[in-house]
Amino acid sequence: MQRLTALLFSQLAHSNAILVRVQATRGSVPREPGAWMAVFEDSAVATVGGGRLELDAIAHARALLRNPALEREQRYALGPSLGQCCGGHVTLSFTPVSAADRPALEIQLRPSTVPVALFGSGHVGAALVQVLGLLPVDLTWIDSRDQAFPGDVPANVHCEHSNPVQGAVAHLTPGSSVLVMSFSHAEDLDIVQACLLRQRVQGDLPFVGLIGSTTKWATFRHRLEAKGFSAQELAHVTCPIGVAGIYDKRPEVIAVAVAAQLMQVTGAGSSAH
Repeated sequence: MQRLTALLFSQLAHSNAILVRVQATRGSVPREPGAWMAVFEDSAVATVGGGRLELDAIAHARALLRNPALEREQRYALGPSLGQCCGGHVTLSFTPVSAADRPALEIQLRPSTVPVALFGSGHVGAALVQVLGLLPVDLTWIDSRDQAFPGDVPANVHCEHSNPVQGAVAHLTPGSSVLVMSFSHAEDLDIVQACLLRQRVQGDLPFVGLIGSTTKWATFRHRLEAKGFSAQELAHVTCPIGVAGIYDKRPEVIAVAVAAQLMQVTGAGSSAH
């Protein structure tokens, strides 16, 4: 989303546009209220759903660029007349914008995000950062090793060196979802223990996910039980992580599976507001 808004502002510096937004929906529709698209005379940024709906919206937006007196709200039935079979209805608004509107647009188009903490900058962690860099999350990437992070990371990623690594848990943003995949099982255990202790006191880490097998988790469970954690507390940890049914172990595939699970459990991206 930050990439799209950056592209919008870059183009808006040179020419005016029409901001098309999904105002309301009913029934089955391709995009949610708040979704947007900016239409310029010879290009468009982002999407309100694609297909004939979007083609008609682009045509109306470009007509509005030439004739500001045209209607600034249109209702579309997603049926045979549009060559679509969603069956719902979408109401789109059309607002002329220029470079002078940038401050207001930065606020208006700022997506809601969820805080995520990722422990570990190994192969899977690095791949996951690239995926999460495209999603509505505010990501803190943590590792205990010096020079663990690449020089270039997505704009929504904040790198943090912490030694001992579990020390960073106390400073996580309340409501953070935590993903644990450090370079060693010993560090993983320390991080999970710190998360459970924080959860016991504050109850503000909605998801704690640990990379690894069921065997790894069985070992961790026994050690954590010996440290006094109850079955109810241990049930807060998800291990293995990633949506079910994906067995490919390549880092990039694991990253997609984990990101998908994170979207499920946090509801991130469920709304453009």
